[in-house]
Amino acid sequence: MNLQDLTSGKNATHQSSTTPDTQLGMDPNDLDLDLCNTVADRIQNVFGEDGYFDLSADGWEHFPPEPSLIVSNHSGGTIIPDVWGLMVAWHRHFNDERICHALAHDLVFTVPPIGRLMSKLGVLRAQKDNAYKVLTEYKRDVFVCPGGDKDVWRPWSERHKVRFSGRKGYIRLALKAGVPIIPMANVGPHETLMVLTDGQRLARALKFQEIFRAEVFPIHLSLPWGVGIGPLPHIPLPTKLSYRFGPPIYAPEGWEPGNEPPQSLVDEMDERVRTEIQRLLDQLAAERPAPSERIRHVARTVLRRVASPPKLRKETLAKRAMRAAFTSQTH
Repeated sequence: MNLQDLTSGKNATHQSSTTPDTQLGMDPNDLDLDLCNTVADRIQNVFGEDGYFDLSADGWEHFPPEPSLIVSNHSGGTIIPDVWGLMVAWHRHFNDERICHALAHDLVFTVPPIGRLMSKLGVLRAQKDNAYKVLTEYKRDVFVCPGGDKDVWRPWSERHKVRFSGRKGYIRLALKAGVPIIPMANVGPHETLMVLTDGQRLARALKFQEIFRAEVFPIHLSLPWGVGIGPLPHIPLPTKLSYRFGPPIYAPEGWEPGNEPPQSLVDEMDERVRTEIQRLLDQLAAERPAPSERIRHVARTVLRRVASPPKLRKETLAKRAMRAAFTSQTH
């Protein structure tokens, strides 16, 4: 079976090929497990001790049998290395035994080839109805980064801080669906570039919220731009991506799922979740190697890959992803 077969939807969990472009990211049935496995397998050598990104993830023992809402900080700019690293870690630990849908901004689906690829990878638009259906009807996990664009473009000085910016819809979702929240922290993806400012003032002046539903216009130091403006994708510097899951956080005893929670309960739960994620972030940050060691790691990784490029990487990962998307257009 070749990559074209997989991306055509022949082995999708349901009939994903019928979804029109305007509905991309709305149907959990678009998930193609074969394509997920193919993508995860093909990027395996990027993540790991000898890969471009060192990768570690712990705390898997905290996952309960029932579906959960995984809540995390968001890091690394437009190319979202935190999500790709989590995808590989999840695949290595659970394989197909436990399925997780990530929630994403609407902009991810505005370019049809990319939107189709993301839909086949199980990514859904960050809408509460989508997530509620997955948790309650499909009995699958959902991954969400409440901070969204404000978090993924937070300045370098705040790279080890939780920045949800008052967004608490995830709490209402978990309480109404009656599922536990698994707090997760990641450290490392925000070291693949240096965000100087998130540019919220500029975004407001340019009315980005009205046009793109975005509240930032960042300025960052990154490759190959030197100084990058706006959500330009970048070539990430090699670094260690670290993930840690915390114990599940449940609704208070006596809570009845299906009801709309009072604001006081939402605020209380949000405080608990953010506090726990910050605790995990502090742990991971304290375990980071010294700056001098990180610089040596970057140099060693770049020199190693220049001297001995991987044998089977005739295409870049970006080209593979785009090829997979384009080959699925006519199916």
